Formats: sequence, C-alpha cells, structure tokens
Amino acid sequence: GVDIDIDAIPIDDEKTYQLYSKGLTTGTFQFESPGMQKHLKELQPTRFEDLIAMNALYRPGPMQYIPQFINRKHGREEITYDFPEMEGRLKETYGITVYQEQVMLLSRDLAGFTRGQSDELRKAMGKKMKDKMESLKVKFIEGATERGFGPKEKLEKIWADWSEFAKYAFNKSHAVCYSWIAYQTAYLKANYPAEYMAANLTRNKGDISDVTKFMDDCKLMGIPVLGPDINESALNFVVNAKGEIRFGLGGVKGVGEGAVEAIVIEREKNGLYKNVFDFIERVNLNACNRKTVESLALSGAFDSIDTITREQFMAENAKGEIVLDAIMRYGNKFQNDVSLATNTLFGEDHAVDIVKPEIPKVEPWSPIEKLNKEKELVGIYLSAHPLDDYYIELNRYCNATTSDMKDLSVLQGKELKLAGMINTFRNGKTKTGNPFGAFTLEDFSGNHEFMLFGKDYVEYSKYLKKDLCVILQGRVQERGADWKFAKKTEGPPQLEFKIKRMSLLDELDSSVLQKLTLSLSVDNLDEEFANDLIATIKENKGNMSVYFTIKDATSTIALDMFSRGIKIELNNQVKKFLREKQHLNQLEFLLE
Repeated sequence: GVDIDIDAIPIDDEKTYQLYSKGLTTGTFQFESPGMQKHLKELQPTRFEDLIAMNALYRPGPMQYIPQFINRKHGREEITYDFPEMEGRLKETYGITVYQEQVMLLSRDLAGFTRGQSDELRKAMGKKMKDKMESLKVKFIEGATERGFGPKEKLEKIWADWSEFAKYAFNKSHAVCYSWIAYQTAYLKANYPAEYMAANLTRNKGDISDVTKFMDDCKLMGIPVLGPDINESALNFVVNAKGEIRFGLGGVKGVGEGAVEAIVIEREKNGLYKNVFDFIERVNLNACNRKTVESLALSGAFDSIDTITREQFMAENAKGEIVLDAIMRYGNKFQNDVSLATNTLFGEDHAVDIVKPEIPKVEPWSPIEKLNKEKELVGIYLSAHPLDDYYIELNRYCNATTSDMKDLSVLQGKELKLAGMINTFRNGKTKTGNPFGAFTLEDFSGNHEFMLFGKDYVEYSKYLKKDLCVILQGRVQERGADWKFAKKTEGPPQLEFKIKRMSLLDELDSSVLQKLTLSLSVDNLDEEFANDLIATIKENKGNMSVYFTIKDATSTIALDMFSRGIKIELNNQVKKFLREKQHLNQLEFLLE
C-alpha cells in the first residue's frame, strides 16, 4: 500500500547501485542483457553518470571501449587527455569520448567553432556525411592552430578519433532519458523486489519462457515463488505477508476468471477456507465446477489447508467412486440442503448434517509424476524442477542448450554438449522400412526434438525412456555429411545436430568431470569465506581434483595453485555452495 512518486526517487540510492553492481538487472529497462550484466559486475557503478555512459557505450562500435572505461574508473589505467583543456568535457567519462555533445563542446573549446558550426559537426557525424566532415576538419585544424593548440599531428589524431567516433556517435540527451527510465525500474526492483517481480510475472504470464526467466531471477534474489494457494492467491501473481510471491489462480489451466472471482469474493466475505470440505461447502459451485476443483487440487492449491493429498483426490474409495467426484457430490448436496433449509418456515431450527465422503489411503506419487502433473496444469515446474540436481552440470559442463538448436547456422562445425530430460519419445519406420526414433529433450531453456536413424538408433534407442536424464555430445554439420553415398540437394545446405554420443547424466560426474577450478579475487579472501570453503571441502571428500586461481583486481597477475592433498565430491551440498558463492560474486568456477 505504499504510494511512490517515481519522478521524485533519489538518484543516489545505494540499493539500486548494488543491484546494478551484482548484475541483477533482469526485468529492468535497457540493462538486462547477459553482456550488459557482465560489464555492470565489472564496472560496479556508483553514480548515475556511469549508467548513462554504459547505456551509450553498449552498442556496436563503442563496446570496444567498455574495458578501458571500466579500468579507468577503478584506477587500473591512467586517465589521459590530449590537452589539459579537454578534461572539463571528458572528466565524467574518464577521458573517453562517449557523446556527440562532448565533441560539439570540444570543437568550440579547441577550434573556436560557433554553435552553428558545432551543430553542423553533430549532423555530419550523426548522418555519416564524409564530405562535410572533411571540410569541417580543415576548419578545426586551422581554428585550433590559431588558438595555440598543436602540433598538427596531435590535432590530426584528435580528428581521427572523432571520425572513428562518428561511426557510433550517440546523443547524451537520449542516453540520459533511457538511463533515467532504466534507473526507475531498477530502483523499484531493488527496494520492492517481490512486488516488482510479481508485476513482471503478471505482465508476461502468457509467455511461459518469460515466466520461467523471471522465476529463475527470483531464485537468484532469494524471493520464493510459491505455487497457487486457495487462501493466498488472487487472479494474478501477488505478494503475501511474508514477502513471497504467490502464483495466480488464473494461471492454472482449467481455472477461469469467473471461478477465481467466486473464490476470492467468498474468502474476503467470510474468511479463509479451513479445509477442502469448508471450501466445497462455501464456494459457488456453478462458477467452480468439477474441472476447476480438479485443476486446483492437482496444482497444489489445497496443499496448505488440508491433509487430503493430490493423489487422494484422484483415487477410488471403497465404493469404487473417484474421491473428487464424491467431494463434488457432497458439496452440491450440502449447498442444496442449506438453500432448502433457509427457504423453509423453520429453516433456522434445522442444521444441515451430511456425512462427508471417505478419504482412502493411497500410495504417494513419485516426485517426477507429481511435477509432471503440476507442469501440465501450470505450464511450468513450480515446486521444483526435475533437473535441479544437475544445474551445475548443465551450466558448467554443457556448452549449448535446447534453445540454441533453433538456429544451427551460427553453430555449424561446432562440437556441442547439451543435456536434459526426455519428455516424450516415439519409435517408427521410414518409407524404406528402417526403424527410427524421435525424442524431445527438455532443459532449463526449453525443449527440442532430436532424431535417431540407422546405427545411431540401434546404439542409443535404449535411452528412449520418459523422464530419463541424458547428455548428448555431437556436431552441427550439413545433413548427410557422414553418409557413404551423399545425395545432392538443391538450394542452401540443410544442417543437423549429429549425435555422436549419448549417455546418462548421472554418469557424468564420475566418468567425465575430474577437475574443479575455483577462481577467487584477493578482495574476497576474508576469514568467513575461507572458513566456509575449508568446511565444505572437508565435509565432502571425493575423487575430483581442486585447483585455485587467485586474481588481483588491481593488476593482470593471477596465481594458479593445485591442492595435492584435497579432492572433493561434486554432490548437492557442494553444488549449492558453488552456486551461492558465485551469486554473491565471491568466486567463479570451472568443471573439466
């Protein structure tokens, strides 16, 4: 319930700059690309001018100056000016020309250009007018020489720099406007993270890939995104009293807006639902039909208020009736009897007493079965992801994802490793009667269908099992490049990912990964971090060698060390430690 005047927020908010420095800019304006996040972590911006400059530099051409800009900010590279008089115009960008306005002002300072001439220079630069630039060059060198600047070689160098700059010149006023809007979004994310992310999730609820992206970002920020709940959820994503984000009931397949409205109105009018029977006795069953209640049950919306499990809703009772059907029948009868009792002359003296249906004991579903039903209804895995235990392997060993398979042209000739879980598969026969197989592999980025023919099918068809986690190794090549008798085709060549090896993901740690390299900065080597690292290594001894690379941020020196007496097991505890410390920018790691 906080009202914010977004145009009056402080421009020096510490939390906002910390967010930029950690690269947690997903969902913010202009600064959310992976490349920009990488540069922001290196830059560690502390003032609004840093953001303006990064906004202007992060585009084809000026990107080459970003490392120099970062090094100069942190004192790792000397800030120099061709003439001392240039410092006043270039100080805010550490001696690097970033904006058109800087060139305009410097042309006045050095060569005595009038406002009109400097504006001509701006237009010539912006529209890439080579002839105009040449004529203005003569005026610049003559004017600067008359004002005592030289030698001519230095003036030629300045003009050459400006000519190169003209290829990508950006208007500072535009960069300021873009950066201010970006800062406003980052301010909201830094100071009201749960509310901001809930708004982003609601805005993009129709795009599962975006929802997944924002939910992953919530994990990084430590914001729980909980599944739908009958007592906390509304139509869209909301933030509960604990600062957690609740999935909207409107995002559950089979639950319409009218049903959600009926649920919320009754809850607000007569209090929270105590259990499933209380819910079924109170809610408008014309709006919440059987399909709606089934979707709510299987998506976990009743998990917090009842001992009836998802499995029990779909089980048969002693009478051979599905429990959910029995519950719905009970609810309809209860509400009908209440209506009849209310409309009779002596209705107030007659309590409705109907026996609740029996709930049988059943075997629990396997975790993967439970998650699959959840995904079927919500579109994504909510309570967990089947590949969570393999997160590090997928991100550190694999060099490609299923989403990369959408455009093989940029990967032609490359050896790729990707992994995931088999969602669906099918076997069939080609027109010539030879067997083939097709399977859909899912990872954190999406899914893609792969084909197996000939010897590949014979060798790898044993892996075509639903929910099996596998790793693929192969090469992007022209289709049929390895055929004995290649067929000639017209038009551009068709590309394929040729699978050369297929194995179980569980076998990766022991069979392939032999080395863990931890890259640490001297600045992060404090006593608390050292104790955490030592404790993690001691508690998880194994067969994987551990290497260290110690870096000094003030120089290019890096010290490589091998710990002969230490070997570690890449188990879930170690994976969690590595992810947490990486998220805090305390280390980077490499698996080989």
